[in-house]
Amino acid sequence: MTPTVSASGLSLHFGRTRALDDVSLRLSPGVTGLLGPNGAGKTTLLRVLATAVPADRGAFTVLGHDPATSRGRQEARRRLGYLPQAPGFHPDFSAFEFVDYVAILKELTDRTARHREVRRVLDEVGLGDVRGKRLKKLSGGMRQRVALAAALVGDPEFVVLDEPTVGLDPEQRMRFRELIAHAGEGRTVLLSTHQTEDVAMLCHRVVVLADGTVRFDGTPAELTARAAGRVWSSTERETGAKAGWRTGTGSFRNVGDPPAGAELLAPTLEDGYLLTLDGAGAEVTA
Repeated sequence: MTPTVSASGLSLHFGRTRALDDVSLRLSPGVTGLLGPNGAGKTTLLRVLATAVPADRGAFTVLGHDPATSRGRQEARRRLGYLPQAPGFHPDFSAFEFVDYVAILKELTDRTARHREVRRVLDEVGLGDVRGKRLKKLSGGMRQRVALAAALVGDPEFVVLDEPTVGLDPEQRMRFRELIAHAGEGRTVLLSTHQTEDVAMLCHRVVVLADGTVRFDGTPAELTARAAGRVWSSTERETGAKAGWRTGTGSFRNVGDPPAGAELLAPTLEDGYLLTLDGAGAEVTA
């Protein structure tokens, strides 16, 4: 299958700060999760792939178009949707007006067809009945859904989502997971998140970024398997564990190199992620 996005050797520095270092990846239809600690370069990578900023080195294509050229960048932008970490809402816009504004920027010039498309995406995210409400009157979860509707306007084939569930309560996050899963049907979705449970529930593939480099690229099951035989239970805190915490039962769950005879536990995706960060030299906390 021809990949939606093909990137090779992407590097980007801000002054002396290395944001991306020789990043290569290929993205195909479905939901790919992007995990990494703060400062790993996740948002920078998403901004590069969304054609918002150029890389210093390397190359990539979006649906066969090269964003390094003016024409290629224009064609790529017509076929991608981007939900940034901070969407930049105008509080006095209604939900409809905000999405309509984005649709105009995406060159949907026929007013009747454009308004039909705006109503369609607002209905798709469950906001058809509040499309006339001002953004400042909507809850945080509803505003995130408005931003997702804006990302989906024009039915893009590549959708970039940067921390879309941050700040949402459990019910809102569950609703948003449903929307992301639906968006990934027939589209390529790149989802940046700190929530390993979102990746476990939504993604067919996961990429771990640390210090601007790719430390893992595979399936969630393969990432989880990295912690096989390296998670155990104890009655006391294990000083030699890479990470450990007291559970609700009062016992400690430890991740690292277990002592002989330890009671091993089934690993989770989060365990594999923590060990991958430890191997990358990144800070591991639990």
